[in-house]
Amino acid sequence: MSSTSSLHQRSLHKPYNLLFPKSSTDGHSKPYSFSMLFNRTTLLLLLTLLIILGVFSPWIGDRSAFFSSLGNSRVSLEAKWRGYTLPEAVAYVAKNGSTVIVCAVSQPYLPFLNNWLISIVRQKHHEKVLVIAEDYATLYTVNGRWPGHAVLIPPAPDAQVAHKFGSQGFFNFTSRRPRHLLQILELGYSVMYNDVDMVWLADPFPYLKEKHDVYFMDDMSAVKPLDHPNVLPPPGKKGRTYICSCMIYMHPTPGAKLVMKKWIEELESQPWSKAKKANDQPAFNWALNKTAGQVDLYLLPQAAFPTGGLYFKNQTWVEETKGKHVIIHNNYILGFEKKIKRFHDYGLWLVDDHASESPLGRLQ
Repeated sequence: MSSTSSLHQRSLHKPYNLLFPKSSTDGHSKPYSFSMLFNRTTLLLLLTLLIILGVFSPWIGDRSAFFSSLGNSRVSLEAKWRGYTLPEAVAYVAKNGSTVIVCAVSQPYLPFLNNWLISIVRQKHHEKVLVIAEDYATLYTVNGRWPGHAVLIPPAPDAQVAHKFGSQGFFNFTSRRPRHLLQILELGYSVMYNDVDMVWLADPFPYLKEKHDVYFMDDMSAVKPLDHPNVLPPPGKKGRTYICSCMIYMHPTPGAKLVMKKWIEELESQPWSKAKKANDQPAFNWALNKTAGQVDLYLLPQAAFPTGGLYFKNQTWVEETKGKHVIIHNNYILGFEKKIKRFHDYGLWLVDDHASESPLGRLQ
């Protein structure tokens, strides 16, 4: 090899005698055998690997079994709640009495459900609450955090459209309500229905002591005298009353069952159409009007149960009736964001700072 080429060559390995120098004490001793070193290193590595596998393989197996059991547990829980029936659910939540507080909720309304629940917890009536879930996501969310307090009554409406006011989906959603309530009455329980865009400021049950068949609140914003009659108001311009279907309390009497059956009939005779975007409230009013002579009906005090069109729009009246408000309904306004903002503005949006008070905790 020429001297020029040797300048550009790089030695790939050190000489063997530099890797394994002779013993300084014995100039004649032989270097270690490469195969001996390889075997010793390999054995050491294999031994270390065996130790690691021995220590950690049981844990790895357990972890796989753990996650597998979690998956199986979730599937079995979902199957359990799918098979959970209304009679079972009512019996569970009413175990300490004969009254059930019912709401019907689809997934978009879960924040409102939580807000409503916090206000009921503060009045110590939350154990009576039964959430009628209108989709499986709601069923699993509620029962996952608060077992036994939600039930789904098949078939579930289309969750994507059930929350849009005025839509056919919304009509299908709300028109199921009297059937659910009638079934609970048939089981022998008193029942209070609430929309979840409501907030309890005080305990409503002192206003529900007497044994009337059906209790309800006016949806008109015109101010009534504090001592107004507790009877069904006269019909309005459309020939029917303007009672709100947002808050209803009933005892399991023949009269209450008659109103629910009539409500169902009215909904069936006035189905939703594009020309007439019906909702359940007119049908409820027709049912009250047509059964008034046969049923003991009770109009709740306006000062205690004001409509949103009065409470949020007449501050003079609010000041004059301060201390008398019991349940506030956030109606006379459309849209989730607008409702939440209004609750915020009036100090009634509780979930941001008080989610820990809800049996569902913080959902977001």
